[in-house]
Amino acid sequence: MNSPYLTQSYSVSQIMVRVLLALVPALAASVWFFGPAVLVTIALASFTALFLEALVLKLRKKPVRPYLMDGSALLTAWLLALSIPPMGPWWLIVTGTAFAIVIAKHLYGGLGNNPFNPAMVGYAVLIISFPVQMTQWLAPLSIAHAHLDFSSILNYMFSNRLPEGMQLDAYTQATPLDTLKTQLHLEKPISSIMGMPVYGEMGGLGGEWVAAAYLLGGLYLLRNRIITWHVPLAFVATIFLVSAAFHGIDPAHHAGPWFELASGATMIGAFFILTDPVTGPTTPKGKLIFATGAGFLTYIIRVYGGYPDGVAFAVLLMNICVPLIDAYTQPPVFGKKK
Repeated sequence: MNSPYLTQSYSVSQIMVRVLLALVPALAASVWFFGPAVLVTIALASFTALFLEALVLKLRKKPVRPYLMDGSALLTAWLLALSIPPMGPWWLIVTGTAFAIVIAKHLYGGLGNNPFNPAMVGYAVLIISFPVQMTQWLAPLSIAHAHLDFSSILNYMFSNRLPEGMQLDAYTQATPLDTLKTQLHLEKPISSIMGMPVYGEMGGLGGEWVAAAYLLGGLYLLRNRIITWHVPLAFVATIFLVSAAFHGIDPAHHAGPWFELASGATMIGAFFILTDPVTGPTTPKGKLIFATGAGFLTYIIRVYGGYPDGVAFAVLLMNICVPLIDAYTQPPVFGKKK
């Protein structure tokens, strides 16, 4: 590379805009395979996040415009909205977003001071407090028993009313990971489970393409040096290797590694959640340790935990370890002995 060697760094708002752009392919894939309900969820979460961000900044006597325009609240809203069922009731979306912005972010001092990933705090609060609503995921349009138009989606989300004679089960189903865990508890082998209509070539029907879209967005972030390779590679490689080992030992009761990568929140976790610079380690070695631990915990929670996916809890548990990881992976100051 020719001189000069110093490159211009991105501002916070420029980073946030690029991350939001990187999420667009996954958002488009979600709409294509599961319908437009995700757009309503995104819009409501965004409005709630921006409103509460402005309100809390006012209460803290901070300038509203520069903080509101940096895009961090909007990104938190998008990540949370893409992590919860697309047709959840309005209060579910508002509650999760409120916890993410007010409690997980501003209670600790705002952007740059929060030790836990705000979107994952919001998700964890919802999955623990409202497990029924958090398992009502939309079925792919290609296998759903009925389809809802946009007005019917709005009517259900804001007034809990469906078209006459229709039940929610006609539109929703358990996630592929949840279905897998349930069927395994019924002593069914992996080979027969994967033949169910909910599954595609590698992961859940439709969901595997959403995961591919997250991968595409993640490569865009890597190409533009918004994130580094350490966290995505370590997280994905750990899930791949651990799941491959378990599958090799007992293929009848453990899904293969490609299924684990193409299902759940693996890809959004690898490129968009674990790479949060505020709640993650600062050193390259620390990032590898952090992501490896998160990958291992994600798989263990998926297989042996009470929840079908473990990315959110794995991230929050590893967030606790970040100060310790940083303390032991910081290089010595130049000129001083370690």
